[in-house]
Amino acid sequence: MPEEETAPFKTTVVGSLPKPAWLQEKLPLNAEGKQVHGKGASWMFEGELLHRAQDDAVRVAIHDQISAGIDIVSDGEQRRTSYVTYVTSRLEGFDYSVLAKKWTRNKRRLAEVGRCVGEVRRSEPILVADLQFLVSQSNHPVKVTLPGPMTVVDSTADEFYEDERTFAFAVADALNEEAKALDALGPAVIQFDEPVFSRYPDKVAEWGIDALDACVRDLNASTCVHVCYSYPMPGVPRPIVDSYPTILAELERSRVDQLALEFEASGLDPKLLELCPSKTVLYGCIDNGALSFDDVESAEHVAGRLLGAAAHHPPEKIQAAPDCGLVPLEIDVSRRKLAAMVDGARLARSRL
Repeated sequence: MPEEETAPFKTTVVGSLPKPAWLQEKLPLNAEGKQVHGKGASWMFEGELLHRAQDDAVRVAIHDQISAGIDIVSDGEQRRTSYVTYVTSRLEGFDYSVLAKKWTRNKRRLAEVGRCVGEVRRSEPILVADLQFLVSQSNHPVKVTLPGPMTVVDSTADEFYEDERTFAFAVADALNEEAKALDALGPAVIQFDEPVFSRYPDKVAEWGIDALDACVRDLNASTCVHVCYSYPMPGVPRPIVDSYPTILAELERSRVDQLALEFEASGLDPKLLELCPSKTVLYGCIDNGALSFDDVESAEHVAGRLLGAAAHHPPEKIQAAPDCGLVPLEIDVSRRKLAAMVDGARLARSRL
């Protein structure tokens, strides 16, 4: 397990940031026919011009994070129509030419999803070129994100394995191969996104932690798992169920080094952090639109949230982070939220 740096309240992002209007059409994440696990929103360019535009969007995302004062940066997932399908569509065994409809996130919504129609395997690099570009553009420590196996299982229709655990471990093996290739490039953090952990605590205990551990085998980078209650979507309920007591206790026994957790929009009690004492926690202290797509937290508010967390967890093991990816927000709102988060972390640090 990598040794964590001890500076309290370092700042980072979960992964996604809003895309510029000139790069991709702006649609609600639950837009009919273009849902997040299916086809996704359309790009404004094609071919080589699209590739260059995405490069520029990554540069903007890096600039925005560094300007705000973020310590550990990502590429903002500017090349991805979906954090899931960008990866799964490049694995063998998945078909996105004909989508299926499936209830996802414990019946939160009926989504259009790709289908697993054969053995899941990684036959070529997926994010390697993206990470190479990110590393070339920033001297800051960087993180790279992959969807976790339980989230992949929930976000696709299984027409091959007919067993969730078997399907998940096949996905985990493929993701671990990709993670090892990414690890060779020296990222500070490799993160696996598992928002569905909050929806299926029993499955987390039965096989979710084991599948997650399979993803992080033999990695040198710090490893992270992100857990939230999923993106806010207009007209779609977002119930905050009492799953953290179970999943945090289970995550404490996992091999991952860091837990990126939603606390701001959910209003969960930071006392829950006592369940995962060995982990570095990316403490969600700004929301991504679940409360409001326009309101920006104050630095004072962020500082209070971080110091509240520090009453239950060592501050050197707490990082300031958003609840989730900020992709649902407008760019100017995202920028102001990141700046407030950094100012709040600095304020909290001064009050320790």
